[in-house]
Formats: sequence, structure tokens, C-alpha cells
Amino acid sequence: GAPTISIFLKPPGVIPPGGSSTICCICQHGYGSFVLYKGSQRLRALEQSGSRAEFSISNATYEDRGTYHCHYLEGGTVLARSDELEVFVEELHPPSPDLSVLPGHEVSVGADVMFHCTTTHPSTGCYLYLEGQIRAQLFSREQGDYNLSHVQKGDSGRYSCQCYNMSTSIQWSTVSNTLDLVVR
Repeated sequence: GAPTISIFLKPPGVIPPGGSSTICCICQHGYGSFVLYKGSQRLRALEQSGSRAEFSISNATYEDRGTYHCHYLEGGTVLARSDELEVFVEELHPPSPDLSVLPGHEVSVGADVMFHCTTTHPSTGCYLYLEGQIRAQLFSREQGDYNLSHVQKGDSGRYSCQCYNMSTSIQWSTVSNTLDLVVR
């Protein structure tokens, strides 16, 4: 079948001005090359090891905001294009929320898991991030609880959360602690 590319930010979340993160593109297919685009603008070939290519954002500025995607090429032919990754650069405001998980860090396949993101500041909502995923899960507005029911091996990984407040403008918290969930 045709190759697929995943694109994600590591670590995930809103990047503060001056902060850093890395755009990762992964294609489990051959040993081609990757090119990163921002909108329709071709940025550059990415530093690559095997099926993974990385593009560092360091000392982030508002110019780094935007929509990114990767192309995977073999012999100059584009074989696949990733989904779009939205990158946000905004001032972050402490304190960080605190992320916890019930019933615990290690669960069996099929179990129900609840992530709890608590913040001491008034918040409109929170995002739950799983490293390696393009899309964050949005917590409900009322409470920072996110339920995963019938977890699978693919739900394993490193989670974090980040809250925002819609007062006059949108205000983002710094990112929480990370939690590793293991699904056995």
C-alpha cells in the first residue's frame, strides 16, 4: 500500500516565544527523504535518521506560527503527504496544571482510564496531549477530566496537559508534568 506519514510536535503544546520544540515526521517505508512545508512554502529537507526526520524550532518567534506538513519522496517523486500540523506560539502563564491518572500508570488492555488535569487558576478548558499524536484531546469545559474507555496498546505513551482561559484574549498556561501510561 501507499506509505503514510505521521507528523507531530515533540514536546507537544503551545510554544512560548523564545522556546523550542521539534516537528517530527515519520514514515515506516523505505529510505526516502522528507521535505517540510509551511503552508505552500517549501522550507527545507529535514535532518533524517531512518524512517524519521526532525525539524527544530528553536528560539521560537510569532513567525513560526502556522500550518506545517511533510512530503515523503523517493527518487524525487512525492509518495505521501502528511496531515497538517498547527503550530501555536503564544506567551505562557504559570502556574502549570497538574496531571494525574486513575486507576494508575499501568493498566491492562480494555481498562477504563481517567486523566485529571487540575489547575489553581480559573480556566476555560484544557488540552490533553499524547506525544506522537497530531491532535490533542479537548477536556470538557466544566472539569479537567478526560476519560479513555477500553484502552488499547496504542494508548500507551507520554501524556501532558495545558489549560487556557478565554478572558479578554486567550491565555495559555505552561505545560503540566508528563505522565507515562503503560497498557499491558
